[in-house]
Amino acid sequence: MKKYTFTVLLLLFLSTILFGCRQSANANSDEKISVVATIFPQYDFVREIAGDNVDLTMLLPPGSESHSYEPTPQDIIKIKNCDVFICVGGSSEEWLKEIIESMDTSEMKVVYLMDMVDAVEEEIVEGMEEEHGHDDDHEDEHEEKLEYDEHVWTSPKNAKIIVQAISDMLCEVDAANASEYKKNAASYLAELDELDTAFQSVVDAGIRKTIVFGDRFPFRYFADAYGLEYYAAFPGCSTETEPSAATVAFLIDKVKAENIPVVFHIELSNEKMADAICEATGAKKLLLHSCHNISKREFERGVTYLDLMKANVEAIKEALE
Repeated sequence: MKKYTFTVLLLLFLSTILFGCRQSANANSDEKISVVATIFPQYDFVREIAGDNVDLTMLLPPGSESHSYEPTPQDIIKIKNCDVFICVGGSSEEWLKEIIESMDTSEMKVVYLMDMVDAVEEEIVEGMEEEHGHDDDHEDEHEEKLEYDEHVWTSPKNAKIIVQAISDMLCEVDAANASEYKKNAASYLAELDELDTAFQSVVDAGIRKTIVFGDRFPFRYFADAYGLEYYAAFPGCSTETEPSAATVAFLIDKVKAENIPVVFHIELSNEKMADAICEATGAKKLLLHSCHNISKREFERGVTYLDLMKANVEAIKEALE
């Protein structure tokens, strides 16, 4: 996180000069409350619950890689002046710590998705590459650090918990619209129940319980929820993008040995690894969308979490047939 220190401090200084003190929408009951979400899942959850009753912002630009994102002065201003700030709390948001610690949060709600559910550590499965590149001087510290998987929303079961928590929080902050938030949340939770049932039915009907990724694997919570075994090149929060020849060979052998019909890649990936595995095995390449971020075109079209996950139902069905 040291690499962020100078940038964060400078941005905080500039944002204070540019904007001054925090202004809350609650100071004027006619104004909408301001909600800032770091990434797409919680942005879309708020959109479904609150509709036009809030002023909603997503910080991560569509099409961007979250692990390389750094806040702009405008982003800092938005965070400082919002009523509700919803973030994940994972390793890709390390930049947030100094910002939050420097702010007076007594008049705003700061919500972490990873605090809403039971977070699990990232898992290194057979054939998977571990993270490289840390300094030897910090090796012991690195080994002792627990790295939790931040992709908590990939399980619809977790999504239901998160949606309910966000709804409760919005009702508390904006009591005037609480009845509408509760109504919208109830409707959305029913759709998430249907999604959960659809995934479970597909898994129950499948002839196999193994999925293979020629990519990072941000679906730990999803796999745990439905009892799936998985193989992938990297864990979900890895910053590595180039696997070793041994990893690619292992995945190719796994696909051949178990007659795996589909090799998955994630969104916004270069897909080269999945292409190589498919070329060597004859497997079909398919997208399994983690919903971490969407493309600019998808954002402009109003694509939702449910849209992406319903497409995932069909992709999983094909992979398990």
